[in-house]
Amino acid sequence: MATKTLTIENHNETVADGTVLIDFWADWCGPCKQFAPVFEQSSENHADITYAKVDTEDQQQLAAMYGITSIPTLVVYRDGIPVFGQPGALPGQALESLIEQVQGLDMDEVREQWTKQQAERETAEA
Repeated sequence: MATKTLTIENHNETVADGTVLIDFWADWCGPCKQFAPVFEQSSENHADITYAKVDTEDQQQLAAMYGITSIPTLVVYRDGIPVFGQPGALPGQALESLIEQVQGLDMDEVREQWTKQQAERETAEA
């Protein structure tokens, strides 16, 4: 499966369901260019996962929304909940291990923790 271009316009619908891997990158970034074929190869191996790329130069608002300060940065969603985020280019084996871990998450537990964190965040902002 090929990667999808993620924009501010298609963001919410893209991350809403299933497992979604997002690669934040820029054309001038050497490590991004090294990670790109690893990300693309992984997308070929996992047709059940959505792979999306964000050009941080083109999608500055989206990059800012995520607080991206270093690229490449990989963000992973599962069922609409962000479950992983880390800057740096991962080697292929590390990416595959990460995918296995994300697929193995107990999503009932993750949803419970996410709801609790959201409530605490809202209380702190009030």
